[in-house]
Amino acid sequence: MEIVEILLVEDNMNDAELALMALREYNVANKIEHVKDGPEALEFMFRSGKYSHLDGLPPKVVLLDLKLPKLNGLEVLKEIKNNEKTKKIPVIMLTSSREEPDIQTAYDLGANSYIVKPVEFDKFVDALKSVGYYWMLINESPLKSLN
Repeated sequence: MEIVEILLVEDNMNDAELALMALREYNVANKIEHVKDGPEALEFMFRSGKYSHLDGLPPKVVLLDLKLPKLNGLEVLKEIKNNEKTKKIPVIMLTSSREEPDIQTAYDLGANSYIVKPVEFDKFVDALKSVGYYWMLINESPLKSLN
């Protein structure tokens, strides 16, 4: 099975399409999975529900929106970081919220980065290109130690 390098958790389809386009256009990841809400993100991460057939390693990086339906991004982050199998995976909060409590809580729960989505298309694409480039090509992944 091909390893998913990036899990994009985003309920806004316009933002998701832009993110996928930017990440693919700049070839920062070979395999990207997109899910639309918190429960689906956790099912993917923990190989349960409709993802129970998957085997292999979890994604190398999670790009996680804050405001998600059913289970918000902070709740998803908490579950990922409180699990021995997934706690070392970098989670980047990618959100429109500049609220100080959101930023503080995200870092308190173990977020590796907190990025506010730029409103302008070009800046959004540039931000995602930079994020993908750093986390996929420069940063050393903890996945080797997850086996």
